[in-house]
Amino acid sequence: MAFPSSVKLGAPGVYPYQPAPPRALSGVRMDVCAFAGVAPRGPSRVPVIDEKWRDDRPCVEPERPRSRTVAVAVESFDEYRRLYGGFEGPGLLPYAVASFFEQGGRRAYVARIVHDYADPAADAGGVAAGDVPGAHATTGPLRLRARDEGEWGNRLRAAVEFSARRLYFERADVTGLTLPSDTELQVGALLRLTSEDGTRVFRFVAMLVERRREKSAGKTLEAVFDQPTANVPDTAEVVEATLLVDDGDGRFERHERLGLSAQHPRWAATVLCFESTLLYPDAAWIDAAILPDDINLVPVAPPLGLPAGDEAGGGDEQAAQFSGGEDRYTEIVPEDFFDPSWTFGDEGPADGVQAFASLADEVSLVVAPDLYSPSPLVTVEKILDPVSLVGPTFERCVDLKVGREEQAAPDEDLEGLRLDPRLPGDLRRIAELQSQLVAFADLLQSFVVLLDVPPGLSQQQMLEWRAPFNSSYAAAYLPWLSVSRRDDRRDALIRVPPSAIAAGIVARQERAFGVPHGPANVLAAEVVDVDDAISPARHDELHQQGLNVYLRERDGVRLSAARTLSRDPSYRQLSVRRLMTMIRRTLEQQMRWAVFEPNNESLRAEVLRQLDSYLRQLYRAGAFRGATEKEAFFVRCDETLNPPYVVDSGQLIAEIGVAPAEPLEFIVLELARDGDGTLSMKEKDG
Repeated sequence: MAFPSSVKLGAPGVYPYQPAPPRALSGVRMDVCAFAGVAPRGPSRVPVIDEKWRDDRPCVEPERPRSRTVAVAVESFDEYRRLYGGFEGPGLLPYAVASFFEQGGRRAYVARIVHDYADPAADAGGVAAGDVPGAHATTGPLRLRARDEGEWGNRLRAAVEFSARRLYFERADVTGLTLPSDTELQVGALLRLTSEDGTRVFRFVAMLVERRREKSAGKTLEAVFDQPTANVPDTAEVVEATLLVDDGDGRFERHERLGLSAQHPRWAATVLCFESTLLYPDAAWIDAAILPDDINLVPVAPPLGLPAGDEAGGGDEQAAQFSGGEDRYTEIVPEDFFDPSWTFGDEGPADGVQAFASLADEVSLVVAPDLYSPSPLVTVEKILDPVSLVGPTFERCVDLKVGREEQAAPDEDLEGLRLDPRLPGDLRRIAELQSQLVAFADLLQSFVVLLDVPPGLSQQQMLEWRAPFNSSYAAAYLPWLSVSRRDDRRDALIRVPPSAIAAGIVARQERAFGVPHGPANVLAAEVVDVDDAISPARHDELHQQGLNVYLRERDGVRLSAARTLSRDPSYRQLSVRRLMTMIRRTLEQQMRWAVFEPNNESLRAEVLRQLDSYLRQLYRAGAFRGATEKEAFFVRCDETLNPPYVVDSGQLIAEIGVAPAEPLEFIVLELARDGDGTLSMKEKDG
């Protein structure tokens, strides 16, 4: 008979049987937010790794397809800064992510949006590249490329160092070496061979063959050269490379014990593809070999600032000089946020916000802070006085441009994303783009899209903007909020989309109180001011339309509500939509075990037990309304729902009903005057 897997067997004897613990549903995480926006650097146009394109090959093969957008998880703003840079770009993405973590968020996915040129040659543009001195590939220079496009790559510096370790052998000839069987050596290793007259040559190990000794016990290892030598080697050394990389902004990499041939298990091109976050190898040498320029391996000092070895010295002339990196912000357009070729059910990589489809089981909130740009990040002010020649007498005409001081040009802006909400045509276009996000959320039914009411609108325009939306998978926030960000490039108040602040508040409230708790009536951290002070009368009207308003109060800026854009009263509260999404996601992920169980009465009883236990936990946590459990929820999984023809078809049907508790928004007090002239106050349900 088969022994239960929970019984640990040793010597023969009698062992107590410990039954496996009963299955239980535990809920899922609902505080993860996904952001899509513009950043100065970060993963983009990433080579596809799948069954066709093996992950043991260099990832920059010319034929390999690339994903324009890839979502990467970060768990702090420091981690975001390391991958995507700081606040130096013109996009709102870094401000949104920073605000999310400041409000209490713990985990976010970030997707950097770049322009889709629909041309592989143009897609590859804007990426810095440089040749590493001190070494060369057999096909040409040892050229390296920045990991992704942007001017950041022009600050990259890379240097290579070579080391040699003695290789002891028993015999040698012009074709190879005979080594002890336990020698540490790999196919593709580079050897520096020295003959008796002092002549040195490089040879690669083309083959390793294990042979039995003819006259004694044991084995030997035969290392065959890739080509014969002119003289019999007298000594042999294994040559390995160390690549040092500095991005000029505090990020350093040190890749050690690199192989110098494509046959080596730590082939430099493969290591850079899968271990570096700063560089890719150039496709021209991914199947070639690398050789030091100097047979004596004279060390090349790393560039200034590299923490390599005991000391760092040298200058930029000893490191690769990178150039060609461009920030192509102006070419990004709203269409780059979407993948027109994506269809529901696609399992392959997708671009734009559709890249989040593969994360539908984890992400519960989506924010696109750079879907459009209403205005430059910081208003450019003219600080030079105009030149004037006005005076009491006539003078000779002069060229005003000669010797005139010119104001510095502003940084690159998101001109391709510029849409002014005050213009009717642009406002319609903004609503269309946001409707695409909502349609995507409605299709997946797994996360809620947080939208921003466009800034600068009148009360009537806000209501007109809201009119087309009707989805419980979307929530809208206003007004835009001002935060203070001080860095080397800017020292100003930055207007941040309110959805980013709301995402952090939702995550914080979920972690502190659970999904059923309404993520509202909370002060926003680090917010200085509101872009539009909403009066009580305006607030009354906006709230009834499901628009969530930030109010400026004495203690700070408070998020006053958490409603969806659904016109169905059952789903007007964001907490209700998130609760129902959590229940469905929990059942989809944690009830998969039932697929492989015999479809019988025992299975139905186990399913009923797990569902009832899980819903009872939620009821005790205040997720449902009702004085008793029977009033709060029900679960059915019996013969009525599963007659013989359903069982014979391999189906199992269970019905679940819940009465979600809604947050209390109003307290209504009734003041009454009795006949004897006394006043009484009663509280009524609001």
